[in-house]
Amino acid sequence: MEKPTTLEVDYLIVGAGAMGMAFADTLMAESDATVAIVDRYAQPGGHWTVAYPYVRLHQPSAFYGVNSRELGNGAVDQDGWNAGLHELASTNEILTYFHEVMHKTLLPTGRVSYHPMSFYDGPDPARPDVQRFHSVVTGAEFEVTVRRRIVDSTYMNVTVPSMVAPKYKVASGVRLIAPNQLPALEHRPSHYTVVGAGKTGIDACLWLLRHDVEPSDITWIAPRDAWLLDRTHIQPGPEFAPIAAEANGARIEAVLGAGTSEELFRRLEAGGTLMRLSPDVTPTSYRCATVTRAELEQLRRIDDVVRHGRVRHIDEETIELEQASIPARPGTLYIDCTADGLEQRPPVPVFDGARITLQSLISCQQVFSASFAAHIEATYADDSTKNELCIPSPHPNTNIDWLRSIIDVGDRLLRWSADPDLRAWLKKSRLFLYSTLMLVLEEQTETITGLIHAEGSRLRELLAQATPDAAVH
Repeated sequence: MEKPTTLEVDYLIVGAGAMGMAFADTLMAESDATVAIVDRYAQPGGHWTVAYPYVRLHQPSAFYGVNSRELGNGAVDQDGWNAGLHELASTNEILTYFHEVMHKTLLPTGRVSYHPMSFYDGPDPARPDVQRFHSVVTGAEFEVTVRRRIVDSTYMNVTVPSMVAPKYKVASGVRLIAPNQLPALEHRPSHYTVVGAGKTGIDACLWLLRHDVEPSDITWIAPRDAWLLDRTHIQPGPEFAPIAAEANGARIEAVLGAGTSEELFRRLEAGGTLMRLSPDVTPTSYRCATVTRAELEQLRRIDDVVRHGRVRHIDEETIELEQASIPARPGTLYIDCTADGLEQRPPVPVFDGARITLQSLISCQQVFSASFAAHIEATYADDSTKNELCIPSPHPNTNIDWLRSIIDVGDRLLRWSADPDLRAWLKKSRLFLYSTLMLVLEEQTETITGLIHAEGSRLRELLAQATPDAAVH
């Protein structure tokens, strides 16, 4: 048996997905550290390597990837349902991008070693200071002495349908596929049923409509309706700054004028901050999904939206749901979109002795959060200060979580902007979704700070009313 290969590095990063890559990129740019990156896939990109082929970002490419390298070329789409807004990178573009980050940015430093198709096995039981991993291709074993920290970039547990089996039962005669298989269809089914109301479900419905499937030939099983964000309000560049400023103003006005959380959501919808699929159904979910108004109009063409809870069992005659059973249409192709890509993970300290656990520090902004954590690691001395600056913000799930996410954003902006050096870093970070607001904050410090304080205070009051048994910080 061959002896394990030994390595000695400052950081061992587990996972070469978007968060691991963003962390490594900033760490390389801002320190002299050495790094080993261990990943189970054959190429960088994490869940993007197994995502459905027609998936695109839901936010502009300009806000995604790593800090040091642009994703895309800043183009504005001229046609389609995203027309007039910044481009949304496709799966292939994202995978090509991460390949170039690895091979043209990280590896050329001479301070990074990359180990694809490898599983992290944890510390040696007899020597806790030695970490282990092995290649699943060759079986070669590695032992790593880590001088500073192990960085877990997998904690957020991002999954897509091709990675997990559905949690409901499916009879043998039922045809059910993952979204990955849609582009490989060879025969038209008599009917399509999309299972799942999240981002993946939205993508599957839009893919069908884009390929001229009649809306009457689509059933959409949506256990919970969700509040949706207007992508127009999430755009980079000075040309969209007035729109962003107006949207922020409308949101704050809605918050300050609301007497209850129910009234708040009515006001947010009236002001354009949030949108919903049906005016007759009040959403109970919020998962950061963005759509354009053109996409929303397309989704509204689907009349057969089934709202009886999650699927429990599908056979050739019946779909059993949590709250009802409905007839199954003969010859239906079911498309499973139920994997949880934004799992609500319990927050843990980001910096904890010999370990860094990457998490969202602003809701649904994972790559920015990872880059920010790397900057904090490279810049500040003690874990107490680092954790004060890097308080996790779990992914939202319910409509009430929208309130929590806005409170978190306000708290972060106020804390970070109080540090001149940190404020300067944020202004330069291309991944920071709120860079425009930071500029306004710098120009109108007293006014904007007062509004953020007032909004946070009112949101805490509304949150306490809506969740009287929960602690509100």
